[in-house]
Amino acid sequence: MKKIFQILVMVLFISVSATAQNGYKIGSKATDFSLMGTDGEMHSLKEIEGAKGYIVIFTCNHCPYSVAYEDRIIALQAEYAPKGYSVIAINPNDPELNPGDSYENMRVRAKEKQFNFLYLFDEGQKVYPKYGATKTPHVFLLDAKRKVRYIGAIDDSTEADDVDIKFLANAIDALIANETPSPANTKAIGCGIKAKK
Repeated sequence: MKKIFQILVMVLFISVSATAQNGYKIGSKATDFSLMGTDGEMHSLKEIEGAKGYIVIFTCNHCPYSVAYEDRIIALQAEYAPKGYSVIAINPNDPELNPGDSYENMRVRAKEKQFNFLYLFDEGQKVYPKYGATKTPHVFLLDAKRKVRYIGAIDDSTEADDVDIKFLANAIDALIANETPSPANTKAIGCGIKAKK
């Protein structure tokens, strides 16, 4: 029974309508950006020294799905940053639509949780549409040349204790081994991004 459930979960997460997603696809080259971080400094991808890739995660303060993944994102940074794959978390939400996602509240949350990764604010919502992010969290794994190699979910369960498949970690491990991530697309599960009309 558990095997059948695992197969159904895999089908759910891999059945992505990639053609319907605007923005980057697998193989696209992501452009760099310059965004304000919770440390009060502007940050870009090119400034990350020794990068072998980039784990770009669109997330936020208020979404329960994002909150559920915070500890796992911290763990990803701790495990993979020393291997050249740093987490760059970006809050894409318009704070006028959800004040909990204001830059000031981002700083509070980063301090409370002791985020060990960059947490950036997509002011004016200029970056997330280029990526085609639709949810928080939504992951885009880039290689050293900023080529998109994986898009989708961090893993297969919002409950950390129920995770069977670590999609993102497996994709990073594949890049480290000079292999192609498989699956390269999964379905991002989370809150819809709050965008101005």
